[in-house]
Amino acid sequence: MKSIGARITFWFVLSITLTLAGLFTVGYRLLQNYVVHDLDLLNATEFEQIKARLGSDYSSLNPEVINERIRQTTEYASVLFYISIDSHGHGNLFRSKNLAGNPLPDVKGKRAFNGRMAGIGELRVAEFVLPPFDVSIGTPMGQVRRSMVAYTQVSLALLLSMILASTIIGLGLSRLMLRPVRLIGETANRIRSDNLTERIGVTGIDDEISELARLLNQMFDRLESSFNQVRQFSAEVSHELKTPLSLVQLHAEKLLGDGGLSPAQEDSVQVQLEELARINQMVDELLFLSRAEAQGIRMNLQMQDPHRFLQNFEQDVVALAEHHGQRLRYTHHGQGRVAFEERWLRQVVLNILSNALRASPPGGLITLKSEVVPRYWRVSIEDEGPGLSREQCERAFERFVRFNQNGKEDRGSGLGLAICRSIIQLHNGHIRAEPGTADRGLRVVFEIPASDAAESPP
Repeated sequence: MKSIGARITFWFVLSITLTLAGLFTVGYRLLQNYVVHDLDLLNATEFEQIKARLGSDYSSLNPEVINERIRQTTEYASVLFYISIDSHGHGNLFRSKNLAGNPLPDVKGKRAFNGRMAGIGELRVAEFVLPPFDVSIGTPMGQVRRSMVAYTQVSLALLLSMILASTIIGLGLSRLMLRPVRLIGETANRIRSDNLTERIGVTGIDDEISELARLLNQMFDRLESSFNQVRQFSAEVSHELKTPLSLVQLHAEKLLGDGGLSPAQEDSVQVQLEELARINQMVDELLFLSRAEAQGIRMNLQMQDPHRFLQNFEQDVVALAEHHGQRLRYTHHGQGRVAFEERWLRQVVLNILSNALRASPPGGLITLKSEVVPRYWRVSIEDEGPGLSREQCERAFERFVRFNQNGKEDRGSGLGLAICRSIIQLHNGHIRAEPGTADRGLRVVFEIPASDAAESPP
């Protein structure tokens, strides 16, 4: 059982069941001893009546007189008592008619015991000494056994009812007890890099749960401070690098403009300018990511038709694909309006398409599929390249992550998909990468909330 609530319920039910079963067992023993003791008292009372009936001269009486004196006494109790009187010198002097001439059971050395007789069943037998006679009195145990069976049946029914009731109560108690833990888990799940200010509520009760919440809040305080320092460092470094990079670029361009360089030197300066352009682009991307994670970018979201948006630069994308010797197929389904900022979303689509064009082989097909479904606008871009593994798909949106596909050197910064993720998140959507059709190629999918969405007819 992986659930703590299930384990709490199980141990609660088990403890209640074992406790109740133990109480029923002890009660069974006590009740049985109490009833048997009452039978012993009943036998003793019957013996006193027999003793009184015989009189004080009982030792001088012959068997006929003894039989006559106690016969009337035992006749009315023949259903309840089985009586036998023996003498050491004369053997058996009297047996009640319900014994049908059979002797009562005898256990040497015991004055009260349980015995069994054929045709009668189990008896509680008590032996009394009335010198020179031995008086044995037996009482049926059938009613006692029936009472104990009824007690057992009632106990089992109560035990089963208690198991059911304790299960329901245990589930309710476990949910109530674990509610603070669930709240802590829900709050902790909401605290991410874009939401570091939220904290777990601490109750006024000073218990283990409150102490755990305080420790977690302290940990989140340290994480927020670390994130803020990293973001501030990234933003400041990105900003401060812009000026010296611009100066280096100006001087390199001036060297080319003066024309006093040899061809080899011009090639070297040209390479420097290209690398400076890449560094400038990387700085801009890092600055954007820092501002996006710090919630410093506000999107001007406007309700638009997604199909019209994609149609506006479809020809540009087709021309880009043809320039790389590849094909593009675009489809759109569904109707609805979506809130987005065209400039940023265009950058997302172009970034993903650029990656797909680089990964696809010559003549490969790039599939751009757009569909508006209830509550979402979904866009997927799929290529026919070598694709990525499941683990690589999960890491694709991390910073500076690049994969060597088709043996080609990736000259990108490794920030493109990270920027795409930030832009989609600023649109309240999400983005993912997954293997393409039949585990071939790579499919990148992003979804943005849509309104008034309706599926198109078949």
